[in-house]
Amino acid sequence: MAKKISLILLALGLILCPNFVLAQVTSYSIENIGGSIGLGTADLKTTVINVIQWVLGILALVAVVMIIIGGVMLMTPTSEEKAEKAKKVITAAVIGLIVVLLAWAIVIFVAGTTANVTE
Repeated sequence: MAKKISLILLALGLILCPNFVLAQVTSYSIENIGGSIGLGTADLKTTVINVIQWVLGILALVAVVMIIIGGVMLMTPTSEEKAEKAKKVITAAVIGLIVVLLAWAIVIFVAGTTANVTE
C-alpha cells in the first residue's frame, strides 16, 4: 500500500514538476520594469506631488470628520465640561483644516514654480 502511494506521488511530481520550471526569458530594463508591474510611468516629481496631495486630501477629510464629531458632541452634552471639550475639538479641527489647506496651497505653488526648472 505504501509503495502504491509512493509511486502515485512520484508520478504526480514528475508530471507537475515541469509546470514550475516553465519560465519565459525576457529582457527587462530598469526603465520599463515599473510599467510592466503596474507602478506607472510618471516621473518622480509627479509621483511625489500626487502622493502629497493624496495624503493632504485624507487629512482634510479627517479634519472635516472631527468637526462633525465635535458638532455632535456639542449638540448632546451631558455636562458643561463636555460642551467645553466639544468646542475645543471643533477649534482644533478647524485649525487643522486651515493648516492642511495652506499646505495644499504651498504644494501647488511649489509644483507650479518648479515646473520648468528641471527641463
